[in-house]
Amino acid sequence: MCQDNVFAKIVTGKIQADIVYQDNLVTAFRDNNPQAPTHILIVPNTIIPSADHVLPEHEAALGRMFTVAKDVAREEKLDKGYRLLVNCKEHGGQEIYHLHMHLIGGQPLGPIIAPSL
Repeated sequence: MCQDNVFAKIVTGKIQADIVYQDNLVTAFRDNNPQAPTHILIVPNTIIPSADHVLPEHEAALGRMFTVAKDVAREEKLDKGYRLLVNCKEHGGQEIYHLHMHLIGGQPLGPIIAPSL
């Protein structure tokens, strides 16, 4: 398990980020390459490489990720809706192997997956 990934460095303060929420279980910060007007990443403070690596002892942090997402969405005034997205492994589009949830909103987002040909 890599302790030096960019998200772990943000959680520990080794890399600066626009943190919107942090507690003992999770950290939420603005994405540096936003895909919508609001694009916030929510990560557990403990490194979990992907959703495929979740264990029962991670349940408190995973639950907190969802409650933080709801609270941040309200603070960001995403009353018309938002998307929560978790990518898992290579085919799921995961780029950083530290489980993270994307909170995306502020505009109509369209379908999640483009129609197949």
